[in-house]
Amino acid sequence: MQNPLTTEQIQLLKAFETCLIADAVEGFGLRLRNEGFATAGFRCLFKNFPPMVGYAATCKVRSADPPMVGSRYEERTDWWKHIGGIPAPRVVVMQDIDAPPGTGAFLGKVHAHILRALGCVGAITNGAARELPGIEASGFQVFAGRIAISRAYIHVVEYGGPVEVGGLTIQPGDLIHGDRHGVLTVPPELALKLPAVAQLIRDKKHQLIDLSRKPGTTPEELSRGLKDLFDFNPDSHRDGAKQWKR
Repeated sequence: MQNPLTTEQIQLLKAFETCLIADAVEGFGLRLRNEGFATAGFRCLFKNFPPMVGYAATCKVRSADPPMVGSRYEERTDWWKHIGGIPAPRVVVMQDIDAPPGTGAFLGKVHAHILRALGCVGAITNGAARELPGIEASGFQVFAGRIAISRAYIHVVEYGGPVEVGGLTIQPGDLIHGDRHGVLTVPPELALKLPAVAQLIRDKKHQLIDLSRKPGTTPEELSRGLKDLFDFNPDSHRDGAKQWKR
């Protein structure tokens, strides 16, 4: 894992919606355009919250049946050490391995406050959440597959390894960006470059929208503007994105 981002660098990433960060990542051609983001399996519960940016702390849970050892979540708080070993800010990524997932909810208002105390800013799970007003009041973002009433037999099965949620495999320490549109992983080698590139792309989009509103604009002008946007290449804009070199 590369050196974690500073608070200022995290704030720069949070200034952009996740779709713009995805556009910026695509511009570098580092991975296929159908990779690196979740496609299904959960939704953002608090759509008015700002973008969530943090490093993944991972675990797998079950809730349909009692645990093999012990009986409650509190008896597996040893996984908090794993959370503490991940750079802040942290995002809990929790794969519910029951079929179907989400009989009981790990995430409620108490655990939201506990995880915030452990330096977490949000959680992602294909499982369930409950007590939504209390979680929302805490400022803790949650992406969940469903809403549940009970904890049922929720317990941690394992932690600190790769997990899969929404078709996206996430490793401990992966940098995550998420908002109402969904979540994606940020390639670490691009993290410092993305804010400047996202700003350039946002400007291009606004320029094209302004052009579409201008009386007398021709289809040819709109076509050229759209091509310029879709063919965006960060390497051709280095002078306008000097932040890359920092």
